[in-house]
Amino acid sequence: MTQSNFVWAPSPTYSLAVRGLTQRFPINRLFFVGRNYHAHAVEMGRPVDKSVEVPFYFTKASSTLVESGATVAYPPGTKDYQHEMELVVAIGSPGFRVAESDAASLVYGYACGLDMTRRDLQLVAREKGRPWDLGKDVEESSVVSEIVPMQGKILDAGALEMRVNGDVRQKSDLSKLIWNIPELIADLSKFYHLQPGDLIFTGTPEGVGPVQAGDRIEGSVEGVGNISLDIGPAE
Repeated sequence: MTQSNFVWAPSPTYSLAVRGLTQRFPINRLFFVGRNYHAHAVEMGRPVDKSVEVPFYFTKASSTLVESGATVAYPPGTKDYQHEMELVVAIGSPGFRVAESDAASLVYGYACGLDMTRRDLQLVAREKGRPWDLGKDVEESSVVSEIVPMQGKILDAGALEMRVNGDVRQKSDLSKLIWNIPELIADLSKFYHLQPGDLIFTGTPEGVGPVQAGDRIEGSVEGVGNISLDIGPAE
């Protein structure tokens, strides 16, 4: 359809740069894994016993996507805006009810990600048994670096680090994921027909904490790349 078929112009297609290519990676959905590092689960007061629990997820709108290097406003409605550094899996092939042994075939590549969170609102919602949307589905809160193509490759180890104003806040290794990448792809594909353009934020390690206007966030994942974000004044 042409633009004249709509009351106003449709939303743009959100996309990310791909290392080594002029073409960009179009974004479909954003999935986030909760509590996927033991030490982070403990610091959030919700330890995980993998023997009796399964992964859980939340989603954000693709319109929350921001590319690495941006400056974003400190968001409204919070006094506790926090960083969460993560490895992001970029899905490049469709899959439904995928076996763990076949999960690698869905991987297009990887990126660094930040899941920025209105923690105070998230915790209020959690304690009241309400959805997390106001805490998590925040405008300009899904920050992603360029995607590094690694078709069919599973990352099972690699240092992850995040700094605020040069001070290390988060430091861990991908080998400490409670549910690894094949397990996550297989489990998520039980509930969704995964599609090219889907991103899976695989969870954050311990050390999450608040940022203020004027702070600079920088992070890296070994073998993947770097990410940065500047926090601007509140609007």
